Amino acid sequence: MVKIAPSLLAADSAYLGKTVSDLELAGADFIHFDVMDGHFVPNLTFGPNILKELKKHTSLPFDVHLMVTNPDECISWYAESGADLITFHLEATENPNQTIQLIRDYKLKVGITLKPSSDIKQIIPLVDDVDLILVMGVQPGFGGQTFYPDTTERIKLTKDIIANRNVLLEVDGGINFHNAPLCIDAGADILVAGTAVFQNKTLTENITILKGLSK
Repeated sequence: MVKIAPSLLAADSAYLGKTVSDLELAGADFIHFDVMDGHFVPNLTFGPNILKELKKHTSLPFDVHLMVTNPDECISWYAESGADLITFHLEATENPNQTIQLIRDYKLKVGITLKPSSDIKQIIPLVDDVDLILVMGVQPGFGGQTFYPDTTERIKLTKDIIANRNVLLEVDGGINFHNAPLCIDAGADILVAGTAVFQNKTLTENITILKGLSK
């Protein structure tokens, strides 16, 4: 069954402590933090102190997606504040192996990702060194965007690159009840969902529907 990582970018920031507790009860598998620095992407979100405070409210693993210009400088902040998995953009580092090792030094899981316009083949030399590959369904930087139609093809290409390795494939951006089955059929193991989790129905109902799409 597909795993669900609700993105707190779509949550009401006034109630994040209660929200992460409720998400755990609702059946979420991860808590996803879209960390933006206002430089690599034109938005600013989630300093490390937020993770530290929210760690008191849930036992779910923290899935941190760094959308920052200098990921190497930020890794220690988030590792020491409660991250369990840190994903960084290959476009943001000149030495991805060094960035991977910095994350490993904290005994954390490592993810890599690319913007939708970047060549997916850039992941090939690194696939044996990571735990997760994140395929972006939208341009990073804002929530609530429309899912790019060529994303499912990028998921399939990524799944082919992963082959039989023990590497998870996560999809983030524009996920809804209509395109989630396409992502799952293409090979997604984890769906990052914001609006689909936090709007319309209850958290439990929305997460249950998303998970049920993989049956």
